[in-house]
Amino acid sequence: MSQNPEKTDRSESKLVLDGVPPKRPIWVRLLKFVAWAGLTGATAAVIAVAGVYYHYSQGLPDIPKVDQYWPPIVTEVYTDDAVLAGEFYHHRRKVVPYERIPKRLVQAFIASEDSSFFDHQGVDVLGTARAAFKTISKKLGLGGSVQGGSTLTQQTAKAVLIAAEGYESATAKNLTRKIREAILARRLEEALTKEEILYLYLNNVFLGHHSYGVQSAAENYYRKDVRDLTLGEMTLIAGLPQAPSRYSPFKKPEAAKKRRSYVLKRMFDEGMISAEERAQADAEPVNVYPVEDVFHEFAPYFTEQVRKNLVERYTNKMLLNEGLKVFATMDSERQRAAQESVLEGLMAIDKRQGFRGPVKQLTTEQERKEFIDRSMKAMGDEQLQENKLYVARVTKVETEGVEVQVGPHKGLLPLMGMRWARKVNPEGYYPGLMLTSAKRVLNVDDVIVVRHVVKKELTDDNVQFDRKLDKEIPEGVPLFRLEQEPELQSALVSIDPHRQYLTAMVGGYDFDANEFNRAFQACRQPGSSFKPLVYSAALEQLGWTGATIIVDSPIVEHDPENGVAWKPDNYSDEFLGDVLLRTALVNSMNIPAVKTFAAVGVKNMAEWSTKLGLSTPMNMDFSAALGSSCVYPYDLANVYAVFNRYGRKKPTYFIRKIEDRFGRTLEDHTAYDDAWAPLQDRVAAGYARLFEPGEQVMSPETGFITTSMLRGVVTEGTGGPAQKLGKPAAGKTGTTNDSFDTWFAGFTRDLVTVAWVGYDKNEHPLGRYETGGRASLPIWLNYMKPALAARPQSEFWPPEWLRDTMMLLRIDKKTGKIASSGSKDSVNIWFKKGTQPDDVAPEKGAVGVQDFIMGAP
Repeated sequence: MSQNPEKTDRSESKLVLDGVPPKRPIWVRLLKFVAWAGLTGATAAVIAVAGVYYHYSQGLPDIPKVDQYWPPIVTEVYTDDAVLAGEFYHHRRKVVPYERIPKRLVQAFIASEDSSFFDHQGVDVLGTARAAFKTISKKLGLGGSVQGGSTLTQQTAKAVLIAAEGYESATAKNLTRKIREAILARRLEEALTKEEILYLYLNNVFLGHHSYGVQSAAENYYRKDVRDLTLGEMTLIAGLPQAPSRYSPFKKPEAAKKRRSYVLKRMFDEGMISAEERAQADAEPVNVYPVEDVFHEFAPYFTEQVRKNLVERYTNKMLLNEGLKVFATMDSERQRAAQESVLEGLMAIDKRQGFRGPVKQLTTEQERKEFIDRSMKAMGDEQLQENKLYVARVTKVETEGVEVQVGPHKGLLPLMGMRWARKVNPEGYYPGLMLTSAKRVLNVDDVIVVRHVVKKELTDDNVQFDRKLDKEIPEGVPLFRLEQEPELQSALVSIDPHRQYLTAMVGGYDFDANEFNRAFQACRQPGSSFKPLVYSAALEQLGWTGATIIVDSPIVEHDPENGVAWKPDNYSDEFLGDVLLRTALVNSMNIPAVKTFAAVGVKNMAEWSTKLGLSTPMNMDFSAALGSSCVYPYDLANVYAVFNRYGRKKPTYFIRKIEDRFGRTLEDHTAYDDAWAPLQDRVAAGYARLFEPGEQVMSPETGFITTSMLRGVVTEGTGGPAQKLGKPAAGKTGTTNDSFDTWFAGFTRDLVTVAWVGYDKNEHPLGRYETGGRASLPIWLNYMKPALAARPQSEFWPPEWLRDTMMLLRIDKKTGKIASSGSKDSVNIWFKKGTQPDDVAPEKGAVGVQDFIMGAP
């Protein structure tokens, strides 16, 4: 049956004309709304995310290139013989290649910190969202806590942010920081491989105890290279990043062990280790070691001087961040010998000054109980060790000695071990003031410093052994010797003059107590050790010789500006009349030195002192002849090095070589004959030294003649004890008025050393009988013996190139003329050819021509 077309057309036209769409089912309309809303929301979300990404990604640091990863690392200072002497850093970090890090250590970090590391794209979305939610809740006061939720990649991103923006900004507990960290983590994943991210992370992660990176942690906790760690050690380190303080194996070993067990469990659960390996590592004891403070324990004065020099020339920022490798000129064995010699010497000299009394007096029962409790706790189960210092309490006092207690140990301090302990008296003659009764200086409940010794060591070099007192000492009782911490200070400077190395240096008794470096900073009066400068000036400028006659007779010098008169005396208070210049120097006579100084002239002497190497101004009066102008020990050592080199002035180095973090040489002062240095350094730097000949500040002849006279000081004069060295030595003692300063400046062919002793503030003088030869020379000697033990030293003879201009003559000490064949009072003296005397002294009893003319009988 056909349809009616008109009816159909009318219906359609009605629909169109009315403009009303047909009504759809409710479910269709709902579905359409959801689709529209979803599309709109997704678009909005995408726009929002894009906006957040753009906003928070502004100013993010660039992704580090692995081959250009140069974080702040440790600057290391080594001795010339490659002993670590110090480290300087902001962060103690040592970067090691990924290939050097054990696979098990990498697995331990992944198992404990981020087990899905190789699967995710850098960000733990759920963890970060959870952390963000709790952080926001905390900020809004809705409870919760500030949360982390970081992958290893995010932790690496945090390290990059810290390096770029500083610790405070990059570790702030807020949402902004977390978003920026997440964005940077994604960028890291896009730019680097997983292994490269691990390389950055494992060299950056903070592991407590000054440790940044796994190599630093291995050294700080176990004193090992990272490659040598056991599984137990690896897992303990891998458990630290979450809370280095909470799991510190030093402070909380049980917590550290528990955390290690957790890491081992995670590794086992992940199939990284076997049950046997887990059990074995879990059973390892937690044995860690404190960081070796090599700076303070080894050579702090020397290393600090190196640090100051580096900061001055390279900046502190470069020192602390750029991982320089610095080789000092210090010889570790000589440095140890120097420090031991200074310590022993100061303790011996200080004892000769007298006993300053106990450390403390326990006056109440409460003080006594507290001291006993502390000493018991400090000693614990420790047994007494021979030659070790202890703090003791006096429990009984008798004439022949005192009973003492050290922790739980009781012992005896016999009179033999404390005879030096007279009251301080600078005017007293020490050997004549030995203590005869312990009751004179100690009382019950005094706190004193003692040294545990065997019977034969109850006395030291200061005290003569007393057989009578020895018989009164019982057997089988722990014995002690009384000690006290020195108030005196000392400095020692030792230079290898030919290599131009500062080979050892001590700036004081205790760096931790006082960082003042007396070798470089203490300007002290040199006394008679200045006299060689005076006589060398006369040799060089006036044409004088060792045979020049100087009249040793009283003089008075007037100072018209101050209106005062000065009358110098000789140390012996005697005057000898005519003496040779050489005799005057050898015997350290004052009047001839002043007269020689006057002949040279004050202004000329000031210029000469500066020319030789003194950096301090000289007093512009005649007292400077006797060493009244202060000098630095380091400067004086350099002047004596000029004498040793026969007048040639050269710089002294205390840094041999510096390399940057890439091994590139920044400076090199290596001597060609330095056996510790690599051959390539010796060749290159030795060649460079050819173009640094130094300055010939006096003629070689003057330099050698001065040296030969200083040799006479040791063989015949005030430096006699230096002969105990057993090797040819030259030098000069120095003692100031009232013995406030004592010196010995001496040298062999290969080593120049200056030793000074005195009080920092001159509270009182040293003992009346303390001189350079008695106080400072023993320190010099006790250092030089081990320093030159395996090194023969030649006699001071003119070198081949100088022999044609020099001559040696036997000179009569009374006349300065060539000694006659029968002369018994004569001496060998070196002359520059053309300056030697021509006349021969008359035979004893013979009548000279002049006497005949004058009608002498």
